[in-house]
Amino acid sequence: MEKRGKILVAVLLITVMFLSVWGGFSFAQEGKKLVFGYIAYSRKDVWNNYSILAFEYAAKKKGIETIVLDPEGNLEKAVAAMEDLIAKKVDGISVFTITPELDVTLYEMAKKAGIPITFENSLPADTSLDYISCVACQYDDIGYAAGKFISEKYPGSKLFYVMGAPGMGITELYEQGLHKALEEYGTVELVGTQPTDWGAEKAMNVTQNAIQSGLQFDVIFANNEQMATGVINALKDAGLFGKVKIVATGGGPHGLEMIAKGEIDATMSAPVSLQGLLTFKNLYQYVVKGVKPEKFIPLPIIPITKENLAEAIPWEVTDETYERAVAYIGGLD
Repeated sequence: MEKRGKILVAVLLITVMFLSVWGGFSFAQEGKKLVFGYIAYSRKDVWNNYSILAFEYAAKKKGIETIVLDPEGNLEKAVAAMEDLIAKKVDGISVFTITPELDVTLYEMAKKAGIPITFENSLPADTSLDYISCVACQYDDIGYAAGKFISEKYPGSKLFYVMGAPGMGITELYEQGLHKALEEYGTVELVGTQPTDWGAEKAMNVTQNAIQSGLQFDVIFANNEQMATGVINALKDAGLFGKVKIVATGGGPHGLEMIAKGEIDATMSAPVSLQGLLTFKNLYQYVVKGVKPEKFIPLPIIPITKENLAEAIPWEVTDETYERAVAYIGGLD
């Protein structure tokens, strides 16, 4: 009888160990003060910084301490940051991708230490790895959303595409999505495409060149809101501002301000605040509850115009915007 009791205790201990360490990663113990680590790309990067702020805000709401380390885009510093978080024995780690290949290295380090890890902004080079999830834009979907919006809103128009810098992979995806929508709807003619360096000055120059060449267009799709600023300047110089519709992407503070002022007509908003909140949610639910989300979660795309500006999810998470942003992603729990 005593022997059977010892066997039962041993089985129970093994079961508890299995439940608390599953797939090489530890789940949190009830009542334990949790600490989440975050390895940034660079806090100087506006997109990354807004995501970090949303992550930190949600963590604070849930009573979780955060340690944010900024390698400033340096691969060696990112590895050192992972070593630091492992030494501090954090309960979970989020990584904002610097390179997909580095993600694999950081994953292996976290796995060896038994710490759950999740990624944001780009998929790791090896998507077969057992990380929690990845939240990122699907740039072809954003391009498609822009093409769909323009096709439905401005049928019969001639479109000039002021695109980002080729060779990054991102720009090509935007272009593929845009072309797909234009072909499917067949209501808009794409009359020209000009690459830029993602900046306002280059966007202004290519728009000025298109105007001076005699190219006829009545809608411009600018690949981001900074570029839209350059497009606006070119149109103003040519006396065409207000006559040519402008559609951009982003949904950042400056973009929403331009919509409010009537300077651009629409933006395909992909709120980075939701990226930070979703990334936190994935890590939180896994560490606290052992719930694993979808392995890839695309950032929502919300077309914003002056008519639905009040529905925009700001990039900045504040006391006023937090509840609406969290509700949009179905809560944190």
